[in-house]
Amino acid sequence: MVSHHVTATTFVISFFSCSVMFVNILLLFLPQMFRHTVLCGFFLGFVFAFQFVSVRFDVRTRVLSRFFHGLYPQVKSHAWVRKDEVAKTLFSKVRVLCWIMTRPENLATKTQHVRATWTKHCNLVLYMSSQTSDFPTVGLNVSEGRDQLYWKTIRAFQYIHAHHLQHADWFLKADDDTFVVVENLRRLLSEHDTERPVYFGHRFRPFVKQGYMSGGAGYVLSREALRRFVQGFDRGRCKHDSTLEDVALGRCMETIGVTAGDSRDPNKRETFNPFTPLYHIIRLENRKQSWTYSYYPTIRGPGCCADFAISFHYVRPTDMYALEYLTHHLRPFGYKHRLNLQQNTANTTI
Repeated sequence: MVSHHVTATTFVISFFSCSVMFVNILLLFLPQMFRHTVLCGFFLGFVFAFQFVSVRFDVRTRVLSRFFHGLYPQVKSHAWVRKDEVAKTLFSKVRVLCWIMTRPENLATKTQHVRATWTKHCNLVLYMSSQTSDFPTVGLNVSEGRDQLYWKTIRAFQYIHAHHLQHADWFLKADDDTFVVVENLRRLLSEHDTERPVYFGHRFRPFVKQGYMSGGAGYVLSREALRRFVQGFDRGRCKHDSTLEDVALGRCMETIGVTAGDSRDPNKRETFNPFTPLYHIIRLENRKQSWTYSYYPTIRGPGCCADFAISFHYVRPTDMYALEYLTHHLRPFGYKHRLNLQQNTANTTI
């Protein structure tokens, strides 16, 4: 709107300058008796012209502002705000509590970027740390350090069980460098009953017979799984017997009868991913495999991940915003399917 007022003012100034030059020339050829009349007429004409132009530009500015606001309303973070009825329905029917494992020194460097992007799509968000702060974080009775991660996980789930058991249907744990597409998570969970003892994530195979879920890729517990996990510690069936958070939680889950669910899509592609998108998508022949823990055959290349992928790990703060844009705002017009697996030959199965 400011630019239109500037245009109007520029036009009036230019008009006034040209008019002054014309009047000066005219006055040279007029008798003295007519000069005052011409000057008064010029002044009144300029005032009326200025008012007319200002009104015209003001009306046009308001009309254009409303027109463009109608065409391009303010973009919201939540995908379902854009009249996506399916996502809007799932937001109400599949309530997801997201809790983020963080630490005081990460709040400004990592956690604030998680808060500004994907956690806006959760029904409820909690940031779990060793100290309470106005970020806000929930201060748990634990110390910081990698050897304390399982204690932090235990205390976090105990806190959620005590204060938020009925406020959500599913309970997602993620790190402060994990990116999650919560709408895709709801799509997966909508096919399952939260009153069944089950949890989902990227399934690893060693150390636990039924496998366990990668901590970095994030994992989500049903309400019944959360109940059993907390009861397992209350009744002594589960113990803090390892500093490896995901392995220890997997052992507990197997002990208390919580099933390690298969979160892959119908084409057997992973939805929870323990590394960045580029690591999974780009197949490098000379790259040494840094992990062989996956429970299922690992696909490297464009067919690695599900179209409705849920999570990626080791995501830098700046890439959080890029992924938020790519997943919730960018749309290719008229394009339905991202990938035709039958025509793809660039994938590698490990």
